[in-house]
Amino acid sequence: MSDPISSIRNLGPAFEQACAKAGIMTAQELRNLGADEAYARLLQAGTRPHFIGYYVLVMGLQGRPWNDCKGEEKKALRARFDAIKASASIAPKHQMIADLDALGVRISAKDLAAD
Repeated sequence: MSDPISSIRNLGPAFEQACAKAGIMTAQELRNLGADEAYARLLQAGTRPHFIGYYVLVMGLQGRPWNDCKGEEKKALRARFDAIKASASIAPKHQMIADLDALGVRISAKDLAAD
């Protein structure tokens, strides 16, 4: 049996649950994917993007404390995070809402304000 995701430095049970929703079940799977691919999968599974969560993952996979990221390294990670966030597909739940809105099935707050 492989080690749980929570065996990686900085990553606890909540992160492990988010990974499970994204189909990432073990620490080794997470290491094999790497931080960028794993984070993209988390976003696709519905995890809200959060820069600190991303760099905590990066630091954890490097075996470093979560708050070890500073200066130019942090700026470079921010650029990677922004690129991952921009390219991530909409999670299925959010896609369904967008589809309903496009069909006019859901009434948005904007539509209510127009009345």
